[in-house]
Amino acid sequence: MKKILVILAMFLFAAGIAMAENQVLLIDDFEGAISGGPSGTVDFGAGNGSTLQVTAATEQAHSGKRSLKADFDAVSGGYMYIARGSGLDAKNAGWLIKPEDIKWKEYNAISFWMYGTGSKARVAFDIKDSGNEIWRFIATDDFKGWKQVVCKFNEFFARSDWQPDTAEKNGVIDFPLKSYQLEPLPVAKGALYFDEVTLTLVQQKQNGETGTQKP
Repeated sequence: MKKILVILAMFLFAAGIAMAENQVLLIDDFEGAISGGPSGTVDFGAGNGSTLQVTAATEQAHSGKRSLKADFDAVSGGYMYIARGSGLDAKNAGWLIKPEDIKWKEYNAISFWMYGTGSKARVAFDIKDSGNEIWRFIATDDFKGWKQVVCKFNEFFARSDWQPDTAEKNGVIDFPLKSYQLEPLPVAKGALYFDEVTLTLVQQKQNGETGTQKP
């Protein structure tokens, strides 16, 4: 009997590790309508010479039937943004789950899928915390096809070029997060596709690498 209990305990322990390694929460998938403006589903825009068009794409999708497509021309001195979440000008840009309903302590990273073309374009992935401070992670389009970009919270840095006037600027990511934002950085021009934004629990391996999903 004792041997059976030991085997059962080992099985449950292994199952617990497997569950932790695959702990994923889908917060956005772009399966609904994609539109801009005050009543839109995506808060996006560009300025200072940069241009941006955001549409729903059916020709490329990592999962489901559609993804978000960004046709952009990011010029020197220009800016652009593609944002989803709460507290945005687009009133219908909320996630699949409300930020306040998420158990943030169960996750240590936020991830998104990007369809790369090998253009070498840099893409900023920003998050806005509950104190309105904006944090940044930089990804590079140095691959082709779909790839999951995993952004660990401890790898974000506070934006030094701009912060909202209401930002607390306390140097700490305060949860719950309010929104995320994608921004192709100057100088770059082309089209990129984005899909499936998730919260994940990334396990640390003994060799120092992180255990993440592979494209």
